[in-house]
Amino acid sequence: MSREKEESTRLDLDFQKLERVAATGAAVLPVVVQDAETGEILTLAYANEVALRETLARRFAVFWSTSRNELWVKGATSGDHLELVDVRVNCEQNSLLYRVRRMTGGACHTCGADGAARPTCYYRRVDSAEGDLVFIHP
Repeated sequence: MSREKEESTRLDLDFQKLERVAATGAAVLPVVVQDAETGEILTLAYANEVALRETLARRFAVFWSTSRNELWVKGATSGDHLELVDVRVNCEQNSLLYRVRRMTGGACHTCGADGAARPTCYYRRVDSAEGDLVFIHP
């Protein structure tokens, strides 16, 4: 992901993401990650069976990186670990919800104007039908 796209105020959605994930043949499920205390959605990630087992064993969020095709232990390099409260499954058993506690202030790999990791990956809102984005968490 380019820094330009991450900091843009112009909507440029990646509608091919799931197509690329499917092309790798990776057996994954989407994982919604939610702050257990505030209810705020922090990110959307993916997990395979190994990532889910590791999450349950470690009690910290572990995902499958669809861009790097490898296990991704959230916080291993950034220090922004997400402590697991519980894992929930949807009615069709085709997606997961990780309810977590942020161990630091951040959950996103991007940084705000202050240089700290943003508290959520959803730091911009769509402000118009033309695709203008406005920063919620600068």
